[in-house]
Amino acid sequence: MKKLFLGALASLTIAACSDGEAVEAPTTPIAELSTGNLRITAEATGTVEPIRAVEVKSQASGEIINLLVDVGDRVEPGDLLAEVDPRDVRTAYNQAKADLDVASARLQISEAQLERSQELFEAGFLTQQELESAQLDFANAQATLVRNEANMELAELRLADVTIRAPSAGTILTKNVELGTVIQSASNNVSGGAALFVMAELEQMQVRTLVDETDMGQLSAGLGASVTVEAYPDRSFRGVVQKIEPQAVVEQNVTMFPVIVTLDNSSGLLKPGMNAEVEVLIDQAMNVLLAPNNAVVTVQDAVPAAMALGIDPETLDMSAMRGGWGGRPGGAGSGRPGGAGGRPEGTARGGSPAGAGGAAQAAGSEAPDEGTGSTAPTGGGATPAGGDMRARIADLRAKVESGEITQDSLRTVMASMRDQAQGRGGAATEVETRPGVVFVMVDGAPEMRMVQLGLSDWDNTQIVSGLEGDEELAVIGAAQLMAQQQEFMNRMRSRMGGSPFGRRR
Repeated sequence: MKKLFLGALASLTIAACSDGEAVEAPTTPIAELSTGNLRITAEATGTVEPIRAVEVKSQASGEIINLLVDVGDRVEPGDLLAEVDPRDVRTAYNQAKADLDVASARLQISEAQLERSQELFEAGFLTQQELESAQLDFANAQATLVRNEANMELAELRLADVTIRAPSAGTILTKNVELGTVIQSASNNVSGGAALFVMAELEQMQVRTLVDETDMGQLSAGLGASVTVEAYPDRSFRGVVQKIEPQAVVEQNVTMFPVIVTLDNSSGLLKPGMNAEVEVLIDQAMNVLLAPNNAVVTVQDAVPAAMALGIDPETLDMSAMRGGWGGRPGGAGSGRPGGAGGRPEGTARGGSPAGAGGAAQAAGSEAPDEGTGSTAPTGGGATPAGGDMRARIADLRAKVESGEITQDSLRTVMASMRDQAQGRGGAATEVETRPGVVFVMVDGAPEMRMVQLGLSDWDNTQIVSGLEGDEELAVIGAAQLMAQQQEFMNRMRSRMGGSPFGRRR
């Protein structure tokens, strides 16, 4: 860039003004092609958090008389965490047990009385009314027994509630009670009761980020991500885009969408609350021919760019541009791919071209066939192609539904498949191309040439075909191009009677 700036500055220098010599003609800035790698990524920041945090509350009210865990302790399902004073519930349990014994004895006596009453009624010693009274007494005894059995079950549950146990495996994140704290039952409290502990499984973590809506067209579930935290600046943690939440969030008049990235934390290095920087790999092209963005224009801008370089538009061969090169449908009309100093077409914040996202979808997406003229190998593909991958994913999902494997196992296998796809044993993928225009320096003069463009970031655009590595390109200044675009539009309006759509009748 420094060389380009000095060259442009030198072209405007007036030589030997004091001697009356002629002003030097301005020279065209030159850019050289280069070979390198393009990584198209979307970047965001977020916070590390557990995938699922569990609040442990008590169904019993009373005083905490025993605490068996502290913050940071690892617990298994069913482990005893704390105990509440059981005196009240034990008293209620003993009373319910006594009532149940009385109801059971009463039922036995009532049943025996009913049998004797039936025998006496059959012998003619009891009236119908006396028999019905015995039957009613027996029915009341049965109802009393059922009611006391229900009270006994409830008393047993309340007695069990005074011992608070871990509902699942995990690590204690927070402890909100101490010995002697009097707590309220979560079921009898309008607010639901206070959480005694918060625990979570930390072997699997996630990062919740907010991504600008302009970048959403490139992201999809299953893309690989690289996560770094301030605690380990030299270490990168691999993650996977788990999902993109549908509800947008507006912050400071900017619309963003929550994106969840899951991480394997079997090493235990990541802690909840850490600030994280997330880089989602959308696509990449390794060892490809690169041209500066300010040397590449779209087909629509070819004429204004030629005018900016001093080329007569009447001398341009427009047949090649009208015919196109069979690239991506509508590719020529998708906007300026490189831009003379502007934002690359389709690029996301952090240098992510939206048009390149198709080659880096989730594992199992099918790449276009070779030789179609609309795609070209990236040199470092992001996903393997073919029906085998889709069949494997369908088989894994079927195993999850049948219970043969867990969701965590599925995430691990999917991450391994994506690692293979992203240049570690996976097949090379194809990248969609689009037509573009460059001006090659031939004998010191710019000459228009059609090319096929691939990926693009903030600085460079991949040249798929149409150029050799040793050619030099003319650089089109942004201000020059904008001025010539306006002049070109004015010229077209003047020819069409003041309207770019033709004369009015």
